[in-house]
Amino acid sequence: MMKQLSSFLLLLALLHLCNKTASQSSPSGASDVTSVLKTSGKFATFIGLLKSTQMDEPINSQLQKSTGQGFTIFAPTDTAFSDLKTGTLNSFTDEQKIKLAQFHIIPTYLAISQFQTVSNPVRTEAGNDAVGFPLNVVSNGTQVNITTWLVNTTVDSTVYSDGQLAVYEIPDVLLSQGILGTGAPAPSPLPPKAKKASPPTSLAPSKSTTASVDSSSAVDLNRYASIVTSIGVAVLAALSL
Repeated sequence: MMKQLSSFLLLLALLHLCNKTASQSSPSGASDVTSVLKTSGKFATFIGLLKSTQMDEPINSQLQKSTGQGFTIFAPTDTAFSDLKTGTLNSFTDEQKIKLAQFHIIPTYLAISQFQTVSNPVRTEAGNDAVGFPLNVVSNGTQVNITTWLVNTTVDSTVYSDGQLAVYEIPDVLLSQGILGTGAPAPSPLPPKAKKASPPTSLAPSKSTTASVDSSSAVDLNRYASIVTSIGVAVLAALSL
């Protein structure tokens, strides 16, 4: 009896040890966001951005603790970065690169179905500035659309989702006024309108009108002089008879 009890207790101890070892060697969920991104082979540039700005560290730290509200990441593909104007990413300052990385990270886990009811603009790690960092996400149940007022794009696929971390593939890099650091170019001022010439009035005749009046007056005076001369000749002729 005692021998059977001892064997039973030994078996329970072995099972407990196995479960403990399994839980330590295989933690639930992702613990490294870069490892998740590497699996698809499409996000080398974005991984480099996360590492250079050290934005991967706080994400991994929270994932390992399995605490907090989780993260949602919109991951632009390598093609998305190559579609940017040549030299765009290299021209960014360190601060701009940090804001760029942060703008692609939502400090809350959002399943694909939750985009139908999410409140816009969505707050990102870049802050909740609705002017500098406006991220609006709208879903109709079959497609997820994203706009920053500078970039319009869609979610192409779900890369990873486990209730703590969601990674979605997007075909464009999300840019905003807060990242670029410049406002939208102001429209060029319109040239001043040319003033229309005032129409002639009866009190201010045009030069052509004045000239015609002067010429007609001269004709009338010549005609009058001829008549007077004719009358004078006729009178002199009558007196000489």
